[in-house]
Amino acid sequence: MRRLRNVKVVATLGPASSDYEMIRALFEAGADLFRLNMSHGSHEEVAKRHEIIRHIERESGRPIGILADLQGPKLRAGVFREGSAELREGARFRFDLDETPGDETRVNLPHPEIFEAVKPGNSILVDDGKIRLRVDAVEDGHIDTTVVVGGRISNRKGVNVPDAILPLAALSEKDRRDLDFVCELGVDWVALSFVQRPEDVLEARERIDGRAAVLAKIEKPAAVLAFDDILAVSDGIMIARGDLGVEMPVEAVPPIQKRLIRLCRHAAKPVIVATQMLESMVHSPVPTRAEVSDVANAIYEGTDAVMLSAESAAGAYPVEAVRTMNNVAIEVEHDENYRQIIEATRSGERRSVADAITVAAREIAETTDVKAICCFTQTGTTALKVARERPRVPIIALTPLPSTARRLTLSWGAHCVITEGKVERFKMAVVNAARTAKEEGFADEKDNIIVTAGVPFNHPGTTNIIRVTPCDERAIFGADPD
Repeated sequence: MRRLRNVKVVATLGPASSDYEMIRALFEAGADLFRLNMSHGSHEEVAKRHEIIRHIERESGRPIGILADLQGPKLRAGVFREGSAELREGARFRFDLDETPGDETRVNLPHPEIFEAVKPGNSILVDDGKIRLRVDAVEDGHIDTTVVVGGRISNRKGVNVPDAILPLAALSEKDRRDLDFVCELGVDWVALSFVQRPEDVLEARERIDGRAAVLAKIEKPAAVLAFDDILAVSDGIMIARGDLGVEMPVEAVPPIQKRLIRLCRHAAKPVIVATQMLESMVHSPVPTRAEVSDVANAIYEGTDAVMLSAESAAGAYPVEAVRTMNNVAIEVEHDENYRQIIEATRSGERRSVADAITVAAREIAETTDVKAICCFTQTGTTALKVARERPRVPIIALTPLPSTARRLTLSWGAHCVITEGKVERFKMAVVNAARTAKEEGFADEKDNIIVTAGVPFNHPGTTNIIRVTPCDERAIFGADPD
């Protein structure tokens, strides 16, 4: 199954998309990778969805990626005597450690780490920022605030502290249990929520121990400030605009999104743009024009993937939402302005032999009649470097490792193919690439392709050879020996 676009589509599974028929329909409509949200659903439900995806993968013969998204630390206020209370602008309000039900003057905040981190002048946000309070004083066991933006606050609403780096463990006890479970299950990517510093990623990497790729979610101001260091220790990035837009001014999110996408691309690491992309499709069969523009803008900016959350997990029109993403991507990528923007933002990275090889592959493809770039890869790094170049021709990523092929389903343009057995000689790699290009519908015998690989084979990080070759096997075997 060949996609007619390069950007990838991530679909979240949930109550509206939990059986075989629906998940198969989402895959056929265009989903390349499925997200399992560990904030919802039992381990049994997650395992069932995982098995359905793997079943569809076997049926289709196409690698399908699976992303497990950890819940992360959840900060919530306590309960109220009447179930809720009205906070009026200008009024004083106290957070404390007293578990007694609250009222319009105070409420329990069962998170001592917040008391350690906040300072006078900081903001505390409640219920996704609907209520905003300014910290006036922090004393032993309580935080005194003034209500800046009032409203009704009810039991156990979420709390955000945008101005402080909280001394929270990177992984909660629930996260640790979930992480061990999904790694044993065999997911391909693990997303870390509420990352604040690179150490958060390193702690998770140590526990994952190579069993999955690590994706850091950028949803806090501290993560934006430390982004370069977080990117350096992550395999990929998710720009989670929901919480990011709560903790930062909403007008700051678009330029942050653009900058982070560019940095990820220059680092040759996949990036997902997520949250509320087609939010109206939770209830409507068609999106708003603004939502379509939002998806299109992320694609113009060069993102590797766009993601659906509630639209596919709990919405009334999950298949239509995936199909909309697919169609918008196809339309954008056929726009010549898209090519101009993408090509104007190349980094020109040439720090290694592999960088030079992948840049050369793209330049050859642009100046000759080549139908595809075929790259043999063990870890996926070569394919990611080719994808960084955003070539005008398709990228065929060939690997003997299913885990590598599944992880690359998140990478821009990568058409992933699992090869049978190890390739030991470059001539056989060329033959395999030519056969794959023909079998997958990218070329025929009269066409040329580019092949990149590393010699000796099956050694990560050895990309050192490039060849333009015909797909006619007679011509290949008639050429010079290795």
